[in-house]
Amino acid sequence: MAGRVLVVGGGGREHALAWKLAQSPQVQQVLVAPGNAGTAGCGKISNSEVSVSNHTILAQFCKDHHVGLVVVGPEVPLAAGIVDDLTAAGVPCFGPSAKAAQLEASKSFSKAFMERHGIPTARYGSFTDPQQACHYIRTADFPALVVKASGLAAGKGVIVARDQDEACQAVMDIMKVRGKRGKWAAVFATATRCHRCPLHRITSGCRTVTWAQTQAVSQDLLQQITETVLQKTVDGMREEGTPYVGVLYAGLMLTERGPKVLEFNCRFGDPECQVLLPLLQSDLYEVIMNTMNGKLASNAPVWHQDSSAVTVVMASGGYPGSYKKGVEITGLSLIQDMGLQIFHAGTALKEGSVVSSGGRVLSVTAVKSSLELALQAANQGVAAVGFPDAVYRRDIGHRAIAHLKQHRGLTYKDSGVDIAAGNRLVDVIKPLAKATSRSGCNAELGGFAGLFDLKAAGFVDPILVSGTDGVGTKLKIAQACGQHGILGQDLVAMCVNDVLAQGAEPLFFLDYFSCGSLDVDVAASVVRGIAKACEMAGCALLGGETAEMPSVYPPGEYDLAGFCVGAVERGALLPRLGDISEGHMLIGVASSGVHSNGFSLVRKILEKAKLSYSSPAPFGKSGQTVGEVLLTPTKIYSPLLLPILRSGAVKAYAHITGGGLLENIPRVLPQELAVDLDASQWSIPPVFSWLHKEGGLSEEEMARTFNCGLGAVLVVAPVDAQRVLSQLQAHEEAWIVGSLAHKEPGAEPVVVRNLKNSLLNAGQASSKEVAVKANGGCHDNSMVPRKRTKVGTNLQALIEQAKRPCSSAEIVVVISNKPGVQGLKRASLAGIQTRVVDHKLYGSRAEFDGTIDRVLEEFGVELVCLAGFMRILTGTFVKKWNGKLLNIHPSLLPSFKGVNAQKQALQAGVRVTGCTVHFVAEEVDAGAIIVQEAVPVLGSDTEESLSDRIREAEHRAFPAALELVASGAVSLGEDGRISWKSHSS
Repeated sequence: MAGRVLVVGGGGREHALAWKLAQSPQVQQVLVAPGNAGTAGCGKISNSEVSVSNHTILAQFCKDHHVGLVVVGPEVPLAAGIVDDLTAAGVPCFGPSAKAAQLEASKSFSKAFMERHGIPTARYGSFTDPQQACHYIRTADFPALVVKASGLAAGKGVIVARDQDEACQAVMDIMKVRGKRGKWAAVFATATRCHRCPLHRITSGCRTVTWAQTQAVSQDLLQQITETVLQKTVDGMREEGTPYVGVLYAGLMLTERGPKVLEFNCRFGDPECQVLLPLLQSDLYEVIMNTMNGKLASNAPVWHQDSSAVTVVMASGGYPGSYKKGVEITGLSLIQDMGLQIFHAGTALKEGSVVSSGGRVLSVTAVKSSLELALQAANQGVAAVGFPDAVYRRDIGHRAIAHLKQHRGLTYKDSGVDIAAGNRLVDVIKPLAKATSRSGCNAELGGFAGLFDLKAAGFVDPILVSGTDGVGTKLKIAQACGQHGILGQDLVAMCVNDVLAQGAEPLFFLDYFSCGSLDVDVAASVVRGIAKACEMAGCALLGGETAEMPSVYPPGEYDLAGFCVGAVERGALLPRLGDISEGHMLIGVASSGVHSNGFSLVRKILEKAKLSYSSPAPFGKSGQTVGEVLLTPTKIYSPLLLPILRSGAVKAYAHITGGGLLENIPRVLPQELAVDLDASQWSIPPVFSWLHKEGGLSEEEMARTFNCGLGAVLVVAPVDAQRVLSQLQAHEEAWIVGSLAHKEPGAEPVVVRNLKNSLLNAGQASSKEVAVKANGGCHDNSMVPRKRTKVGTNLQALIEQAKRPCSSAEIVVVISNKPGVQGLKRASLAGIQTRVVDHKLYGSRAEFDGTIDRVLEEFGVELVCLAGFMRILTGTFVKKWNGKLLNIHPSLLPSFKGVNAQKQALQAGVRVTGCTVHFVAEEVDAGAIIVQEAVPVLGSDTEESLSDRIREAEHRAFPAALELVASGAVSLGEDGRISWKSHSS
């Protein structure tokens, strides 16, 4: 990992570079020197005041601040040798050396170089004497009317002379000049030591508006440019002993005789960079590192396909001449809600406001599925931003649109339906669906229908259960925030949780994605989220439908629906109405927030409060925006609840979805019973408190619209309540929230007591809240903390479990036979005593075990958990600690005992494995089983991937087993079998 990356520069190009680099998971922080208002404290990005002109100081700064990569934006530092100096000091720096940068810094060097290596360019002459230059202009056998200064000119335009007199005057004024006629184009190439130039992108436009689109230039022409210009340049530089590593920008004139090079730039252009990077799908940090390491040819960057980008630059009135500075810029917060990107250039912060500080002030970039849509969106963005005397071009892009439409007959795509895009989407999502495959299913997309074999899934007498749902107007928030992948879990959860209410295991899922114009990247992001959620839920993504319906949906909008099919054995169908009676307990399982219901009301309240989705959230965690909190995904309850439902202890399960607490719980109860809920018994997320207060909502409106912190409610008999609660609390927040009573004639079916007070107190960190959480988890429902069983362990998951307010365990010591291991460090950080008993210091296993035994007695340990402890214990030790010694094994015992359990499972071809927590017996992996958790074996699994998922299951199963034994709910009987103790509520 780079840790920190430093971007040198302060314009729009540098903001774009920092923005893209910050998206890399390998980058911890991006510093920009000197930066601008857009790079000042924006997520991972912040400004630095380090001097970039003094390379010695800069190198030491990078070492002191652990900067692992420097990326240079402007041309001046490159020509000054910043790459050479930082590299010599041991600081990796991306860009060409000073010698290689002569391609831009010296026009005479550049022209002579092209002539030496046969690179097509305009005829030229190079002079130091203005009189000789004027003589050349007047006597040349071609119109010598373009004049350029040899050195750097900061990209400040060109002079194309109308006649010889004007050209001679340009020489006298030492003005830089560009071409005269033909279509302008710029080819970007990243050159690497591997002799190839695989990264290229065609852009067109001018200094104030630049557009980029895949295939804007034909592939044949692109290949010609690559071979005759880019490759020859890289090869020539290498042959002359100055290997070129960095970004190469070739300004080209497309003439009737082919492309001609006008000039080279040795860095990203500005504003070309702002329109280019949003189209780059690959990780920019990885692209840069592959370039510097000579690995780019085998790791070619990936671009967003069928996407167009438009960047409109807003400049100060009077630019490039004199202009005002320090004028306030408004409307910036609106751009993010529009799904656009602003790149700051000449901006600064002044007294909390963003003001102008340069000629090119900022640019607005839009990325859409077509050039027309991108241009429209960019112009809408510019209209939303304001500062006095702002100027920008309105005419660029229209000729390009006309060019792209030339000589084409009508197609289905012209009507708005892109079959090719749909096919590409199928290709993208096929591997996603395949990864969700499970027993009974062949998740291969592309047929007319999906197939599922219930017998192969292990069902004997099943009843099929189906459910369908959407995510409502939560879609609008996700679309406004550009967070599309997050919706997948909402969609799957809403359907799966409904199916679960019948006691059914979710088997397979299908989705429906409809839009006006298919954006493959957006659709793929949504389906990727759906596939990931299906894996979480344990069901297969068996199929789906993508519908492109022009004129039905406006640009950028889409709708989602999901369909889940599950199955349950006939005798296990829920709810079991005949078994539910007065006095049964209600256990609530925590929601993650609003889930996916009530968002029309939420959006109305936000409008009333004048909050945007990018505003700091007045609820939720510190630093979160309104959009981030509201987009928290709906919880999927099937992995948690299925094992508990199968135990038979749960008589009914209500998914708290649309209709809230008041309408969903009665749906699973006999009509003669009423629900008595006490809101003081569970934790209500702060978002509900804010909605209640800001919207002026009544208690009834809150309880009928929202889940108010409970995503699921289980109905259990009093004798089973504590056992089920303990099983839930091992993985999730859960509480005893109420009970069932006889319903009097005319009475409400649900009464929620203390809701108003609980809403007013939601999110407040008080001792009362802690006490309430403790109450929900304590066996005797009192405020008095329980006596805790003392435990010795080295597993982080167990440490976290023991920290819970009502855990029955207290970890008092962590023992290791090796010093310096991670478990000892974690224990110390948690304030737990540690001991090292090195087995190499003892002559026998008995002596070693005896020492451990004395340490355990010293700390008064009552229960021992073996977690990552690989030494074989003696029979004497095991007998002494019989019934008080727990171990975990990475398989579903009694299958695959001993070492290499994951390898054994893969070789046996089983479809399900998992982990087992058991009491330790003298025989290896043979003790009585306390808790098991199943893990599906995927067709793509390796030992490593399977081990990773089993390890995640271990982190849930071991704490659950610890809690059961420490609380006394489970013990080892004299016959060596598990004994369960029931607790009344």
